[in-house]
Amino acid sequence: MKKKELEEKEVQIEETPVVEEIKEEMVQDEPDMIKEEKERSSRVAPVVMASEEEQNKDMAKIVSAQKVLKVVFKVLVYLFLCVMALAVLFPFYWMINSSLKTLAEYKRPVPTFFPAEGIQWGNYAEAFTAANLGTLFINTVFVGIVSTILSLVITVLSAFAFARLDFKGKNILFAALLATMMIPGELFTITNYTTVTNLGWLSTYVVLIVPFLVSVFYIYLLRQNFLQIPNELYLAAKVDGTSDIKYLWKVMIPLALPTLISITILKMMGAWNSYIWPRLVANDTAHSMITNGLRNAFTDTTGDVNYPVQMAAVALVSLPLFLVFIFLRKYIMKGVSRSGLKG
Repeated sequence: MKKKELEEKEVQIEETPVVEEIKEEMVQDEPDMIKEEKERSSRVAPVVMASEEEQNKDMAKIVSAQKVLKVVFKVLVYLFLCVMALAVLFPFYWMINSSLKTLAEYKRPVPTFFPAEGIQWGNYAEAFTAANLGTLFINTVFVGIVSTILSLVITVLSAFAFARLDFKGKNILFAALLATMMIPGELFTITNYTTVTNLGWLSTYVVLIVPFLVSVFYIYLLRQNFLQIPNELYLAAKVDGTSDIKYLWKVMIPLALPTLISITILKMMGAWNSYIWPRLVANDTAHSMITNGLRNAFTDTTGDVNYPVQMAAVALVSLPLFLVFIFLRKYIMKGVSRSGLKG
């Protein structure tokens, strides 16, 4: 009975005129609400579109400004590199230009940037004979090859000992070697000269080779490269009964070959360019190095110097080093860069 009474009351409430009026008002208000929403959206949409267009314009301006800055930066970088390249190459150009002139043209008050009196190729032939470049080349190549080979042996053995072997005082000894790098080499000149004089080595090949066989920098460079090789390879080789020399020759030297090539090139270039020490201890004709032989070879009895012929000789002497740098520069850079990182 109670359920029926409740249902009848609900039906009566639903059918009251107040409810019907509210329904009619809601039905009438629905189109108006939809219209208002459309009007609002139509007002907001242009504002949103305008803001998006402004943002896109700002982004385009920023991107274009960045492109301009990149172009300007590249232009400045390449301009700087061109200026530096000209500054480096101009001395070589002037050396070759001077070597192809006559002595009269060379002494003109206003220098010429190209031989005006014709190209004098004969200056190179005269330079080769006047300075006895054949003997100087042989002396320099002999000293360079022997000193490089002996220096490589000492450097490889020392670097291997500091990188792999364990002995008392290893770190202290290595630190002491590194400390000697802070001492200028000129300070050793007097003591070295006194030593070689007492040993009777003056005016011999020995005095040109022995004093500079050990290079702390090369030992440090190769040691850093050896440290990149995993120590597990060395321990496994020792378990198999491999000797240290065999492991060094079969494993470490092949892996460190780029650094060894770099050391070889740098050592040869150092021997080729050495001037002060050979001038001091081996100033005779039989043992003169190529840098010393060019010093007074083109000066006549009156003291005048034939500069075009001297420049031709300098060009001939510089050619091997130039070719070495052109064809082997990648090995130098690869060896030095690998030694600076520890794996």
